[in-house]
Amino acid sequence: MVVVFVLVAVAVLALLAGVHRYVWRRLIGDTTAKGSLVRRVGTVAAFVLPLLTVGAFVSSRSGVPFPVQQVLAWPGYLWLAALLYLTLALLVGEAVRPLLRRFLARRAATRQAAPVDVSAGAPAVQVPAAAEPGPATDGSTRTDPAPDTEAPAPPVADPSRRLFVARAVGGAAALAGLGTVGLGTYGVLRGPRTKRITVRLAGLPRSAHGFRIAMVSDIHLGPILGRAHTRRVVDAINATSPDLVAVVGDLVDGSVADLGPAAEPLAGLEARHGSYFVTGNHEYFSGAAEWVDHVRELGLHPLENARVEIAGFDLAGVNDVAGESEGQGPDFARALGDRDRGRASVLLAHQPVVIDDAVEYGVGLQLSGHTHGGQLWPGNLVAELANPTVAGYERYGDTQLYVSRGAGAWGPPVRVGAPSDITVVELASPQA
Repeated sequence: MVVVFVLVAVAVLALLAGVHRYVWRRLIGDTTAKGSLVRRVGTVAAFVLPLLTVGAFVSSRSGVPFPVQQVLAWPGYLWLAALLYLTLALLVGEAVRPLLRRFLARRAATRQAAPVDVSAGAPAVQVPAAAEPGPATDGSTRTDPAPDTEAPAPPVADPSRRLFVARAVGGAAALAGLGTVGLGTYGVLRGPRTKRITVRLAGLPRSAHGFRIAMVSDIHLGPILGRAHTRRVVDAINATSPDLVAVVGDLVDGSVADLGPAAEPLAGLEARHGSYFVTGNHEYFSGAAEWVDHVRELGLHPLENARVEIAGFDLAGVNDVAGESEGQGPDFARALGDRDRGRASVLLAHQPVVIDDAVEYGVGLQLSGHTHGGQLWPGNLVAELANPTVAGYERYGDTQLYVSRGAGAWGPPVRVGAPSDITVVELASPQA
């Protein structure tokens, strides 16, 4: 197992080194002069930025003081997203590069072959006609040399043209890649948008028709997203006037000591039937027991493999599967085993992968997060390999599953193709 881990680590490092080398060559090496200030700065950045990325990841797991984590997080994580989209843009540029070269070469050839305009009054130069073969003045027969039929030498590539192409493609790739990251960062810092869905829930009484659950997952408070982000999320939830709030895991990336103040705005959540919380995998990286106690102090009700009856349906919650390493994993028998299956049920479970257990225990609706919808395209393609549903609504037999993209971001504070959201789930009774 250790050998496999080492081999994977070496392969990842080699891949990252190769990608950085490629990006440096296309953006710096091909576009700047040797010894120039721009090349020196670009070369230093090519070494420093990946080191900051490694530092950002390592510091969050090694007990480094929180202010240091904050200093490393912004440049380190943002560079990771920038590297992804710069690489993708440059790869697209590889297809554009030969087309642009060909276009410029043809335009240059057309200009060289253009006829000279002699109509402006300049005297025409008389070109004598080729003389017919005949006797020379000395009496011998004259033979003219044969015309030169040798093919012209292929044109030599113009260095200035190569430099222009390199700078044009590199500049366009930098603009596209960094622009994508900038827009994705704005989308996260702006705060989540509100989505609304209606779910018809078997067994739900007429009296509970229209019950609204404001669901939020993956807020990911940490060295980048702090108290202001929590306030944005709380304000967005309260604006929907929900009957109940469900916080479905991955609230934090850090300890209560560091992030307790950042989570305090959660005490301002307003819902007629209260706010509930289940753990996500990141809580178990951050001290799950301490966070469960802390959110309880803020007025949320943790559901640790537990169930409550609310307004005509059962609301259950299970611990995240990451808790199995601490003996605190999901326990469906404890949360759902003895309930009346004739009643409607809603399950809060951070990861959608537990949907099979939900089906087995007759759950009507499971609310999950975890996937971020892929967060950074094409990350959704990877997320699809590990999750039954990446985002949105799907049905598994008689059990319905809704997966939120989440309200925050892990690692880079950037989302591309997977905008953050909170979701108001309105329950509909078949009797209504």
